[in-house]
Amino acid sequence: MRCDLKKIKTAIIGPGNIGQDLMIKMSRSPYLELACVIGIVESQGMQRARAMGADASIQGVDYLASKHPDVQIVFDATSAKAHEAASPKLQQAGFFCLDLTPAAIGPYCVPAVNLDESMLDLPEVNMVTCAGQATTPIVAAINGVADVYYAETISSLGSKSAGPGTRANIDEFTVTTRNALMKIGGAENAKAIIILNPAEPPIYMSNTIYTRVRKVDLPAISAAVEEMGERIRKYVPGYRFKMQPILKDNNDDIIMTIVEVEGLGDYLPVYAGNLDIINTAAIETAEAKARKLLGEQA
Repeated sequence: MRCDLKKIKTAIIGPGNIGQDLMIKMSRSPYLELACVIGIVESQGMQRARAMGADASIQGVDYLASKHPDVQIVFDATSAKAHEAASPKLQQAGFFCLDLTPAAIGPYCVPAVNLDESMLDLPEVNMVTCAGQATTPIVAAINGVADVYYAETISSLGSKSAGPGTRANIDEFTVTTRNALMKIGGAENAKAIIILNPAEPPIYMSNTIYTRVRKVDLPAISAAVEEMGERIRKYVPGYRFKMQPILKDNNDDIIMTIVEVEGLGDYLPVYAGNLDIINTAAIETAEAKARKLLGEQA
């Protein structure tokens, strides 16, 4: 338990599904204090922010910069196009920005794989996508012991868990996820597919991961994947394997793994693990930044 109760002030841009879930998660953080929420219209999310004691405004990023100069960390939970417009203003104001859109202006941050001191010194990082957070660590783990030359992921989400922001960014979603599989996961080539499943009752987020490897060493792959799973579960408790790595065909080099993500049920129901995994990754990163700002050891 922390003896120093000082917290780092934060802001959220976009009080939709992602933003409201972030508000609830942030309320439990020993390091983060929500000071302001920025929207474009009055909404349930804006009302929630005020009920939680935060300022809320529809006047945009300029309002945030002028009225809340003490804010140090900003979560952008809008859309790729909106973030492209906001990013220069956020950087000029000196905020550390966590981009939860697929805009990918800053470098990809997947906490279980590449969150380090140098990442926290940047003005902005990109939280990839929900699928990127779920699958990139597994590809990285396999690549570390087996040399992945191709990765393919299929992420199935309950349709009810995909809000308008996700639906408006499907193309960017697949491109950003694919790029993360290569840049962070280490695959030489990759493909990412997303499926919005309308099944009732809604399905949990499920991710099927295929990797083609040069070193078919299943015991080493299984050990590496399990270790990575333990790292992820430190901030995503509902991350679990529906299928441990298997060799799809003894005469081939295809390793298949299936990962399911159950959410905490903070704002949306537990089936919305896609919402949870990107938000918990963002909170994990923000708390690391807050500890650095407070001068605490990691």
